[in-house]
Amino acid sequence: MSTIPLDPKTTAKQSTSGADTGSTRSITTGGSSRPIKGRKSGSWSTTVILLLCAVTVILPLYVTISMAFKTSGQAVDGNAFSLPAPFSIDGFVQAWELTKFPVGFAMSFIVTAGTVLATIVLASFASYAIVRNWDRRLFRYSFFYLLGAMFIPFPVVALPQIQLTGRFGLDNPLGVIILATMFQLSFSVLLFTAFLRSIPMELEESARIDGASTWQTFWKLIFPLLAPMSATVGIFAFLYAWNDFMMPSLIISDADMQTLPVRQNLFQTQFSSDYNVAFASYLMAMAPAIIAYLFAQRWVMEGVTQGALKG
Repeated sequence: MSTIPLDPKTTAKQSTSGADTGSTRSITTGGSSRPIKGRKSGSWSTTVILLLCAVTVILPLYVTISMAFKTSGQAVDGNAFSLPAPFSIDGFVQAWELTKFPVGFAMSFIVTAGTVLATIVLASFASYAIVRNWDRRLFRYSFFYLLGAMFIPFPVVALPQIQLTGRFGLDNPLGVIILATMFQLSFSVLLFTAFLRSIPMELEESARIDGASTWQTFWKLIFPLLAPMSATVGIFAFLYAWNDFMMPSLIISDADMQTLPVRQNLFQTQFSSDYNVAFASYLMAMAPAIIAYLFAQRWVMEGVTQGALKG
């Protein structure tokens, strides 16, 4: 039986086709065989960097939780990494009473909820108008104007903002909601516009053929499709408004209406010797943000990846 000679390049391609990532195969070229290693599924350097990043987050969180459940004596024994023995909730009780936690929590919740809702609605409105009217100069320049506002930090315009809010009677949580929404609007519009460009115009055209108005098209068709990006924008606005200290401290004039970060700073001197009370107060303040992110992280990642890949 005769053997049909094969091209060495063809033989090499056929022997390497179908190889899995990370596998090792041998190919025959010119009568000699040599092993070929595929791509590695992971990189040790990347793994080490990710582990170090995880440690920088997990370790402080562990210390915070451990110190919060210790007694006053255990908190000052110099061993921050030891487990509480026994567990004590005295720090939480004292922090709850000292900072008037229910009032501070209510103020923070009002400011945060108002900021998140206003940011999602206004940013989606503006982004929809900009994307669907990109050929018009006014809308295109408005987008660039909003991008430029991203580079203006609040401390730069703090003094005129304080004067304006005081003059118009907005030295209260409502004024903080308005200013926080404005400062979150630029970044949120950037995210929404990237996502909206991935939505085909044919969907809107079919809705208009069925008789839907622009308002109905947005609320019944476009806005539901923006759910992943709305979650992303919402969690960023939540973290910003919940953890913000400077804006409420400068805008709100009534101490009884201050948010949790400001209240913690007001009682910081009383926490100087009671570390368990201090860490319990910090843990109660940041717990809602951690819980919100854990519940919304799936939609956050989905919104970021879809906006990056399709935008």
